[in-house]
Amino acid sequence: MERGKLERGQMEALQRLPAVDLVLKHLEKADGAPAVPRPLLVEGVREAIEALRRDILKASGEEASGVDLAPGAVARKALLLVEKGRARSLKKVINATGTVLHTNLGRSLLAEEALQALAEVAGNYSNLEYNLEEGERGERYDHVQKLLCRLTGAEKALVVNNNAAAVLLALSTLARGKEVVVSRGELVEIGGSFRIPAVMAQSGARLVEVGTTNKTRLEDYREALTAETALLMKVHTSNYRVLGFTEEVPLQDLVALGEERGLPVLEDLGSGVLEDLTPHGLCHEPTVRERIEAGASVVTFSGDKLLGGPQAGILVGRAEVIAAMGKNQLTRALRIDKLTLAALEATLLLYLDPEEALKRVPTLRMLTVPPGELEAGAQILARALQESLGKAARVEVIKEFSAVGGGALPLAKLPTFAVAAAFPGTSTSRLAEKLRSLEPPLLLRVQQDRLLLDPRTLVEGDRELIPGLIGEAMAEAKGV
Repeated sequence: MERGKLERGQMEALQRLPAVDLVLKHLEKADGAPAVPRPLLVEGVREAIEALRRDILKASGEEASGVDLAPGAVARKALLLVEKGRARSLKKVINATGTVLHTNLGRSLLAEEALQALAEVAGNYSNLEYNLEEGERGERYDHVQKLLCRLTGAEKALVVNNNAAAVLLALSTLARGKEVVVSRGELVEIGGSFRIPAVMAQSGARLVEVGTTNKTRLEDYREALTAETALLMKVHTSNYRVLGFTEEVPLQDLVALGEERGLPVLEDLGSGVLEDLTPHGLCHEPTVRERIEAGASVVTFSGDKLLGGPQAGILVGRAEVIAAMGKNQLTRALRIDKLTLAALEATLLLYLDPEEALKRVPTLRMLTVPPGELEAGAQILARALQESLGKAARVEVIKEFSAVGGGALPLAKLPTFAVAAAFPGTSTSRLAEKLRSLEPPLLLRVQQDRLLLDPRTLVEGDRELIPGLIGEAMAEAKGV
């Protein structure tokens, strides 16, 4: 806004803004002055004054006149900004949304065993690349290779930093400068604008689309083969489904064509699951072992989705194919660190006993928790909320659905029991906004002017914090 257009109240307020030195002197003289490095204090004071300047320019003349610009008030604002700047940005949040693999909230929670392994390896030296038996340099992937082969039936395994990297490495190794044949209906895009055609171009491979969006037949692949064809690729459409008038080529048939023409077959499974979850009421998702047994040369999948481990891209398959990828110069650029390796190994060890994995791996436990347990948890939370908030809220338990999330099982609707809380006279969207600003932030759903809290994704200790957080958010929303 130009000075000539400022209202009188704004002009006067701008003139009353204290100098940086004046505020700093106030801080230095104050009792219990914080032990903050002077450069940070100077920066905080400047930010506070600039923020107040913006507030004045946005306000009306009358509102601007009422802004507290005393050195003490500015000093307090500066200290808050300094404190915020020194606080960790990445923090724990309470996930009451019911979305198990919430991409924005970090996807899988690690099992206690994985957390212990992380702490031990992070705080100590380790045999990351040291063979203790031979007393010489070792290979970091040896710590998980046997486990992955045992759990999937593959001959060899490799791990990189995420599944996009796994696909990039596989394409670069098997088809750089050559053609890769893929069904048009499988050219997916996942979160973060990761597109199969784009990653293929980045790898140096050339995409050959066959079939149509909803129908692709084996003959479509066969007719597309040339002397330049290096790879047949199948992509599991993890985050969407084409329903109705559809047809796709089974992996076994694609493998048979590949064997006939001497071509490897790559399948990108996306989420990747090690155990069949259909006995627990979820729709069928192909397991990695099923795809290896069907004959895929290499299968890629994520470590932090349905597997329930840390972020990683896992490649399993034929020994000579995986070995070739290990020699690719990209492998070093994409490799995992010791922390990821420690968490992944600990998670995979749990899968040696599938029943134990269902109990110990948080993702599996949340996806398969019995409805009765969810209802009981919702009832406990609802009573605590009603007792805490009294007449300020109307609380009830309702039937709802949770989501798997993370681009996995897009058609799965997980029956759940949610706590629905209505707040007469208070904006629920305003409450949700306030809840995001608290410590810890509480994230939930807003539906039909009610807050919905799903106990499926709460972890130990969350439930006890929720009534207090909502009470605090109500007080702030009302300006108390």
